Amino acid sequence: MTTSTPEPEQIQQPQATIKTVDDGPLQVKGSFQVVDHNGDAYEFPGRTAFLCRCGHSATKPFCDGSHKRAGFTAHGRASDQETT
Repeated sequence: MTTSTPEPEQIQQPQATIKTVDDGPLQVKGSFQVVDHNGDAYEFPGRTAFLCRCGHSATKPFCDGSHKRAGFTAHGRASDQETT
């Protein structure tokens, strides 16, 4: 009699990970797209992008470093948020 060992469940990796950068942009890594108001898409197949969250970038929605000149501050931790 042979018995088979069950295969461990594979952990599903997210397609993209979004990281908040203290006093800076959102860093997005993975395969994703950013869609603008007109429905035009910027494709990021397995790449990294930095998205502005200070509102001062001349290249919105992407970060151009303006947050440093503007003195933008923002800190956030996942533990600070309620989960549902």
